[in-house]
Amino acid sequence: MTLHGSPERRAGAGAELLEAIEDVAAVDHHAHDVVREVGDLDAFRGLFSESPDPRQWPHVATTLTYRRALGELAELWGCEPTEAAVFARRAGGDAAEYASALMSAAHMGVLLVDDGYPPPGTGWGLERLAEFSGARVWPVMRLERVAEEGLQRVRGNVPAPLDALRDHVRAAVRSARAGGYAGLKTIAAYRTGLDVGPPRPRDAARELDELRRFGTVRLQHKALLELLLWDALEINAVDPLPVQVHCGFGDPDLLLARADPSYLKPLIEAFPDTPIVLLHCYPFVRHAGWLAHVYPNVYFDVSLTIPHVARPAEMLRQALELAPVSKLLYASDAARAPELYYLAARWWREALAEVLSEALPLTEAEDAAVAILRNNALGLYPIA
Repeated sequence: MTLHGSPERRAGAGAELLEAIEDVAAVDHHAHDVVREVGDLDAFRGLFSESPDPRQWPHVATTLTYRRALGELAELWGCEPTEAAVFARRAGGDAAEYASALMSAAHMGVLLVDDGYPPPGTGWGLERLAEFSGARVWPVMRLERVAEEGLQRVRGNVPAPLDALRDHVRAAVRSARAGGYAGLKTIAAYRTGLDVGPPRPRDAARELDELRRFGTVRLQHKALLELLLWDALEINAVDPLPVQVHCGFGDPDLLLARADPSYLKPLIEAFPDTPIVLLHCYPFVRHAGWLAHVYPNVYFDVSLTIPHVARPAEMLRQALELAPVSKLLYASDAARAPELYYLAARWWREALAEVLSEALPLTEAEDAAVAILRNNALGLYPIA
């Protein structure tokens, strides 16, 4: 990555450290595919928000992060720092070339990509992501996607449908490592919350009957989701892959209070040899840091938080108040928009340079930054 920016920025806090880490080929341990279509200006604004409601997107244009993003993108493209000029650059060229320019500028060495979003057929696919970024790309298995595929299979007259559904999930998890998956992921926070209780097979069977009656395949019943998640964790525990857990903010599909990672304490303790990786975490960054502080199997990131939150350095300060440097991982959670790959990489590096240079001598700060950007993930995931 070429270090852009004004002389004033480059001379600011951590400039020496920023220069030292700008060429580190990072491991983005949690990301998504990029969609192919460009969309109109309002849709472009929507890419910088977790709101799916088009009525909200004009307001996105007034956020501090969006205004900063326009300046960063204009600087990269060498155009006027206006929304019209930046969007014209996006809309006026080849979509693949545009995505490639942004993703290669993010300087990633490895991407771990959630296979559950965006919907199949809307993105470029893993091979093209590798081509765009110059990185090695590994999939991460979203457990709810696997379970909902199983729900499709048991919608008809299948004997013992709950047993068949559980077997489907167990089989997928059992073969995940051999199938090239780097990890597992759950979005239980979106569906029923992170207060995951012990298995209740009888309640789960009743909920499955209800789902089949109404013909839906969305996994949003608490006992059923928790039973299948527990099944997956038990199978995975035999030879554990890291399990990523969505925590904290996201789109309005979740109830934020139930996305607090501290609810995961019983599950973390039930699977002490399984690495549990907490994703996003805002506004519960300190909660995640405490969990990573006290449990050896807990890791976390502030993806999505960076690049969306206006004070990225403050989020890193909160993350490292308690948590060991060895427990924090770089990730973007970039989804749909290649701009988010670039902006996350840029703002993470700047925040790391600012925060670590304040706390540590330069050599130690550089070691810590490289650990967060790359080495922690290389040691955690089977991606060597």
